[in-house]
Amino acid sequence: MKQRKIGQFKVAEIGLGCMNLSHAYGVPPSPEQGEAILLAALDSGVTLFDTAALYGYGANEELLGRVLAKHRSKFTLASKCGIFREDGKRVIDGRPQTIRRTCEDSLRRLQTDVIDLYYLHRWDKQVPIEDSVGALADLVSEGKIRSVGLSEVSADTLRKAHKVHPIAAVQTEYSLWTRNAEIAVLDACRELDVAFVAFSPLARGFLTGLLRDVANFDKNDIRRNMPRFASDNYAANLGLLDNYTALAIEVGCSPAQLALAWLLTRHDFIIPIPGTTSLAHLEEDLACADVNLSPDVMARLDGLINQKTVTAPRYNAATQTEIDTEEF
Repeated sequence: MKQRKIGQFKVAEIGLGCMNLSHAYGVPPSPEQGEAILLAALDSGVTLFDTAALYGYGANEELLGRVLAKHRSKFTLASKCGIFREDGKRVIDGRPQTIRRTCEDSLRRLQTDVIDLYYLHRWDKQVPIEDSVGALADLVSEGKIRSVGLSEVSADTLRKAHKVHPIAAVQTEYSLWTRNAEIAVLDACRELDVAFVAFSPLARGFLTGLLRDVANFDKNDIRRNMPRFASDNYAANLGLLDNYTALAIEVGCSPAQLALAWLLTRHDFIIPIPGTTSLAHLEEDLACADVNLSPDVMARLDGLINQKTVTAPRYNAATQTEIDTEEF
């Protein structure tokens, strides 16, 4: 695969989001299946693996540590602090002392001496962003992490943080059906030479074209609480898929590959990190690098699926209060 820049690192232009190997979309795969996905991705040339303390409440970091520690020199390791479970509850905490403690926990679970890219998973709005980033800067100075990232922040917050310590990457949801980054953050990333890491680039399964029935989500599937997947809203969104799938056929690729190729074509500082529990889907996703999109196809995609044509917001009201991204 071609490479893209993320801070001091060069990584393959498609990374692997590891969340759903342990978390979020119902019952996770077995540890053996998770191991197979990680090793297949590594063998296929993936060099950016993205995890977090939140994913499986430590289980995902433990999985990566157990499987990939022996291959540590072959990839760039990204993890996140600032959201974790404490006393059985999900907590957002960006205090410097908490960041230091949770970094030590992550290093232990990941079986490594240093994390290449360490994100503040959410800005704790009770703590000035300068204080949280200052703590991350201290971890860089101490050799515990190599670079600093932010997740789900606005352009204004990014600029404030960047004055404290250079930010290597911003990670935010970005796909055809979630365009908030286009309001201001992408421009700020270009201006500051910050990589943009796009999570959920396949719209949590919607842009694969395979997710037609949302009535039987597992009780622990986070999409059950996302407005776009509510039955009436999703029925409206399904109306976009026929033309989208037809366009993929015209291009000669799968719907998933079309979504990823759209991101790669948008800007050369965007790095999508699709996740999967399927070896076949992993191979399919990585093959998107061979898909070339003409300006005409890009324009047609932009007009077909965007913030005006998608029904309902991406998060419910409670979750929306936790993020800092600009809203249309």
